[in-house]
Parts: sequence; C-alpha cells; structure tokens
Amino acid sequence: MSDETPVTGAPPLQTADRVLNVLLAFDRERPEWGVMEVAAEFGLDKSVAQRLLAALAHRGFLVSDRRTRRYRLGPAVWHLSRVWERGGGMASLVRPALAVLAREAGVNALFAVPDGVHMRCVAAVDGATGPLRYYVLAGELYPAHAGATSRAYFGMLNADDRAALIYGRPMARFSEHTLTDPAALEERFAQVRREGFTYSEGEYDPETAALAAPVLVGRRPVGTLTLAATQEVLRPRRDDLVAPLLQGAADLGRLLTPARPRQVPRRDRR
Repeated sequence: MSDETPVTGAPPLQTADRVLNVLLAFDRERPEWGVMEVAAEFGLDKSVAQRLLAALAHRGFLVSDRRTRRYRLGPAVWHLSRVWERGGGMASLVRPALAVLAREAGVNALFAVPDGVHMRCVAAVDGATGPLRYYVLAGELYPAHAGATSRAYFGMLNADDRAALIYGRPMARFSEHTLTDPAALEERFAQVRREGFTYSEGEYDPETAALAAPVLVGRRPVGTLTLAATQEVLRPRRDDLVAPLLQGAADLGRLLTPARPRQVPRRDRR
C-alpha cells in the first residue's frame, strides 16, 4: 500500500472518522482488538477492517501480535501524547477551569499528573492570596507519600500498583508531619476512596496546606486538582471549599474524557 492510498474507498472525512473511532476504542477496559471484533463493532467488512488496522500499524499507531493477530496501541500514540502534554496542550486545556476555581475559592488552584513516584504540576493559577512560591509552580514534583496532591491520586490506585510504586524505596521526611510508615499511609489513602478528597498540612512544604481531589476519566484516576494556600488561610475555609473542589474535579474529568467511539447501528451495517 502506498503512502497516498486511502484505507477504504470511502470519502476522506468518512475514512478519517472511521480511523479515529477505532483508535478511541482502545482503552483500559479493552486494550486489544482483533480484525473481526473491529468489523463487528463498527459495521465494516472484514477486508476494510483489516486494511484500516494495517494502515494504523504501518504508521505506528497500533502494533500487532504475530501470534494472536490482535492489535494494541503503538508508540505513535505515546509520541503524540507527550508532544501534546509536554508542549503545553494540557496546560492550555485545563488553565481556564483552574482560573475559575482560583477566582471563586480565593486560593491557588493547580492540576497535577502522575510522573513515576511523583505528581507533576501541569498548570497552576494564583488566587487572591497570591503565589505560593517565588517561582512558577508548573513542573514542580510532589512525592507520592507526602501531601494531599499526591495522596488524592495514589489513593485511587489498586493496592498492588500502589505498593509497587511507593513502598520498598526510601521515603524522605520533609517535616515532622510527613508520613513514612506504610500502614499510616494506607489509612490516609483509604480516606481518599471513602470521602473523595483529602487534606494535608505541612507534609511536603512545612508552611502550606492543601485540599485535593482525584480527577477521574470514567473510573480511572488521571490526575489531581488541588487548592493550596498557607495553613492559616486554608485551614478555616477547608470545609467550605470541599464542594467547589469536587465540582471542579468533576468538570476537569469531563474535559479530559475523549468522545466515545461511534458505534454503527446494526440496521446500518453492511
């Protein structure tokens, strides 16, 4: 197949829609697809489904298992996601929502994503109380065991994933409030799952308090929304800020949720 040959004889926009629908069908619940499954799901002839998947694999968006003949997402997807996120695409997407929350709450609002055994701040907007640091927060790393920003995300992982990431490695103490005992940490992580948010004072930065909630896409945590200020500012307002925090996290989850792949009604399938 030449580079210019379309994967089907359909009009270009219809072909693009088919390609995007197939890519969006690969997710955590269904990371692998076979040719017959794609054909049945999207109402395609087997030959069309085969050519479409082969074209995506040729460009690196999918990889095929020669033994099972099933397809998974490939390195081109990882490349694009890194270009988008590291190039400021995610920051530009979430910053307007952070600005609204920071204005309404009057304190700093930030969004962080997992980065190994840390959470990395993608974007932050100052509230009326002013900046938390003398430098820009974007890019700052928060260790998995210290503070609400990390706890809100790692508390939503299953126990095995959390244990593999956090325990069995040194855990630094940043203040007298930093927890390093696995049993005590697990109690805090369980609180996130029960209540949907978490609060910390001085665990990472001795002067700072943080109120944080996980951002979910479906049931999968993808990051953390945090309200942060000095302890004197945030402590008395903590209870009042839970509701806007949770609403903001839900709004970000919807913003980061891709459109579901369009299924073809059975009566329209050929």
